[in-house]
Amino acid sequence: MPAWDETATMLVGRAEELGRLDSVIGGLGQDGAPAVVDIAGDAGMGKSRLLSELCARARRGGLTVLRGRATEYERHTPFQTFTDAFADVDPAFLASDAVSEAAAPVLCGAGGGRDRAPGTGHRDRFGLYRAVADVLTGLGERSGLVMVLDDLHWADPASLELLDHVVRHPVRGRVLLVVARRERQTPHSLAAALTRGVDTGAVLRMALRPLPERESIETLAPDLPAGDAKEIYAASEGNPLYLHCLLHAHRHGVSSRGSTSRSNGDTASGVPSGLASLLLDELTALTTAQRRTVEAVAVLGDHATPAMVRLTTGNPTAEELDDHTGALARRDLLRTGSDGRWTLRHPLLRALVYEHTPGARRAEIHRGVADELARTGASAAERAHHVERSLVGWDPVAAAVLSEAAAQFAHTAPATAAHLLDVVLRLMPDTPAYTRQRGALTLARARALGVGGSLRESRDLLHTLISGSGQDDASLRGDAIALCAMMERHLGHSPEAIALLQRELVRTPRPEPRQAVSLGLALGMAALNTVSYPDVREDLRRTLAVARSHGDLMGEMGALALGSLGEAYEGRTATARRFADAAAGLVDGLTDPTLTEVSESLVWLAWAEALLERYADAERHADRGVDIARRSGQVHVLPHLLSSRAFVHLNTCRLPTALESAEEAESVARAIGSSDLLAFTLCFKSLILLLRRPLGDTGALTTAEEAVAAAGGSRHWWASLARCVLGHTALVSGDPRRAQDAILGAGGPELLGLQPSIRPGQLDTLVGTALALGDTEQAARWAARAADEADRMGLHGQRGAALRAEAALAQHHGDPGAAARLFESAAQAYAPSGATLWEAYSLLLATSQAQAAGDAPRAAAMWERARRLADAGGARLLSDLASLLRPPAEESLPAPTELDHLTARERQIAELVAEGLGNQAIATKLYLSRRTVETHLSAIYRKTSVPSRSALAGLVTRAALDRRA
Repeated sequence: MPAWDETATMLVGRAEELGRLDSVIGGLGQDGAPAVVDIAGDAGMGKSRLLSELCARARRGGLTVLRGRATEYERHTPFQTFTDAFADVDPAFLASDAVSEAAAPVLCGAGGGRDRAPGTGHRDRFGLYRAVADVLTGLGERSGLVMVLDDLHWADPASLELLDHVVRHPVRGRVLLVVARRERQTPHSLAAALTRGVDTGAVLRMALRPLPERESIETLAPDLPAGDAKEIYAASEGNPLYLHCLLHAHRHGVSSRGSTSRSNGDTASGVPSGLASLLLDELTALTTAQRRTVEAVAVLGDHATPAMVRLTTGNPTAEELDDHTGALARRDLLRTGSDGRWTLRHPLLRALVYEHTPGARRAEIHRGVADELARTGASAAERAHHVERSLVGWDPVAAAVLSEAAAQFAHTAPATAAHLLDVVLRLMPDTPAYTRQRGALTLARARALGVGGSLRESRDLLHTLISGSGQDDASLRGDAIALCAMMERHLGHSPEAIALLQRELVRTPRPEPRQAVSLGLALGMAALNTVSYPDVREDLRRTLAVARSHGDLMGEMGALALGSLGEAYEGRTATARRFADAAAGLVDGLTDPTLTEVSESLVWLAWAEALLERYADAERHADRGVDIARRSGQVHVLPHLLSSRAFVHLNTCRLPTALESAEEAESVARAIGSSDLLAFTLCFKSLILLLRRPLGDTGALTTAEEAVAAAGGSRHWWASLARCVLGHTALVSGDPRRAQDAILGAGGPELLGLQPSIRPGQLDTLVGTALALGDTEQAARWAARAADEADRMGLHGQRGAALRAEAALAQHHGDPGAAARLFESAAQAYAPSGATLWEAYSLLLATSQAQAAGDAPRAAAMWERARRLADAGGARLLSDLASLLRPPAEESLPAPTELDHLTARERQIAELVAEGLGNQAIATKLYLSRRTVETHLSAIYRKTSVPSRSALAGLVTRAALDRRA
């Protein structure tokens, strides 16, 4: 049959789609424009042809265009889709300082890191995603960028997760991502990600319909009798590729009888059987050598270089290979790219040829490629695809390659790592000689599954491993149980985790000390989740004793950090502080490599310090933990560390960076697949959105609702936290009844279901709901309870919340003077810990009451500090509130203060400190060196007898208030 080119024909029936695409390109980078276009349609519906036209138009418009394609038989090659697209990037740009080395696994593929030193590979796949987004941003800044990804229904899991990240966090600037996929073959994760993008406005969806009959016949079949043309169109069902095939066959006298698009079902590749018959019919006229060449190209995929094709087709001479490929090119079966690699004309044709190549022949080709790659020094990761597909039985050498590749992929592409280990385990002989190796690989696979989000599969695999382990496998068994407990926790099964750990700790023979410490720490963490820390307090004490008696410094540090967090949760502040001091002393004296194996201890310590209102220490340890976790690939601790950092930045009024950390924590939680962990991260995102967004924005409430939905019916503490956050956002949204129901639903009538550490804050909110609903007596009881709880804990912030509750009562009773004093006292309570967000909030509440009491100067001074703190910290809600409460301007008379001993420059610096500026910011503002600012500050502290920045800020504020009084 003569050659034809289905992509070179006129584009028919797609005027509407092209118009929409032109509009998107015209608005590239503008506010409200979609970041992703999703083109969906059946096989052969013209997705690739439409993309080709889009690319041509974008290039004519001066945009950079990158085009990649997912392929059916490389579904376990990480990031293959994106790597294919980045192959067209200017090498000079990729080699520039604008491109982070962290992006190499995506930019260069599995073989891109050959020249890097061992151990320098990136181990944080979420950092990798951010690095890729930065590359896209850089490309967009140069001339605008359109990245096109075709056949995404075949994409590997790593590519899909990267795409999900881009949908959730659209790339900044003039960058557009266009994806094409088959609707019916789209993986659920991809469909869900794109649907969420449609809901947020980030994704524009375009479904390709069958071609219109009249336009198709008039354009493509004007030379045929009307009856024949209509019959052919009906047989194609408006599918463009099928229609072209049928017309081509008809014109060249090939019968298409029975070749209907649906009547005979689809092939294994999702190609309508009638279309498959027509495409395969093109191969019948080929010689044996030509057929073997086509098969080799289909199997080789990205490795279809002339050298590889020659190697896998019997080593013909160069002239013979040129004859074969030339004949195939003239038939338009083969095409060559700019890099010299051969491809089949259409992905559907490749799929059909691969399917119909005999299995032994496919394995032979894959084996030849794998051997050649090994000979040239390719990494195990680059060889893995061909090694896997060459296997027909157990092969220790091949198993070693796949295991090594799995280790290389474990952090950036855990789904691929799990798949490769599964291949090895399925083929490994079930004999005693392989028992130890099988156990180690099973544990590695379970870990990869857990990191990749397949929590239930990981847990089930670990159950099997634990059940089958014997006395000789004590270390393996202990590690498996600790990992299983983590999976149970992520699945919301903390009671099951506790039971598993307690049973293991008392079994005979007892676990050796290292395992006993590890299991004891896991038990403590599981108990925290179920608000049952007091039940395991003694277990944790024994764990600490075992660690100390055996010189296990890491275990001792972990037990102290976990104990500090547990006691802080329970409101036992003195004990929590003592444990935190001891843990911090150990942590700060250790190197990062030493801490790598116990990075979860930094989670516990950072959160304990945050709850103890030691925000600087909490941030320092959280930052260190994040850095260690990213470099070591310990993804499971990242959401906790990032959330603690977000919490600290929230309280200290740094809302933009707080939101960045919260959103990254959310992304990791979603990838891990834990509903409980997602609920936990969304809680903090909701609170941050509440303060970050303007008055009236519903984003915080929607996020809080999602957090509650993710928690489901769980009774774990973060499920309770989610309901409390929903209550707070509902109150701000003007729904006090819903707010009260949410908080009481979380903690019960007496709030005993909530940790003591969060009760004062929730009681403050409940006072607001009771007053809004007219229940003054209940509001008074809750305010008194808040004061008692805060006094028991002895923390400034908790006392501030209780004072706000008392102030709200005074305001309700019509005593604005008392309310103003109480709100101001609440603000002063927050100042020592640096919780400037709540200081600003309390000052704004005090402002309105001071105005109502007729104390305009005091109101003005409090308003000014609150506004400055809110504006500097990006707290849009408070800034909007400040605008509403702005007091009238009034002249103030100077009065002597303690600050009068300062020089003019020192007074100026003190006032900037009160505004919340750091030393470097002050230096920049006053055109001084940072050292000069620090010298002035030392003199200021000496002259005013204040010990800290927060105390100095308070002194300046009080002086301003006194002058206005």
